[in-house]
Amino acid sequence: MITEASLNSVPGISAMYRFQWEQAQNCYVLLYPEGMIKLNGPAGEILALIDGDRSIIEIVALLKEKFDGAEGIEGDVIEFMQDAENQNWISLQA
Repeated sequence: MITEASLNSVPGISAMYRFQWEQAQNCYVLLYPEGMIKLNGPAGEILALIDGDRSIIEIVALLKEKFDGAEGIEGDVIEFMQDAENQNWISLQA
């Protein structure tokens, strides 16, 4: 579970997935040996900022900047990160 204290955690894409833009699908996807997960726009925007160096709070700040302040985005990003971690798409490093 992501808490206030873990906002400084650094997410990384799990080793069993490959994140990429898929031209044929016109969206970001997560590829894995058995198939592909087609991501919606917000999920793709968040995962595109995961580079193994940025913390969750830094990702939130970049998204706020990109989307002109985007009120309430922090809660949405945290909720997505929790879901992505539960699905084993990402792992968090302290």
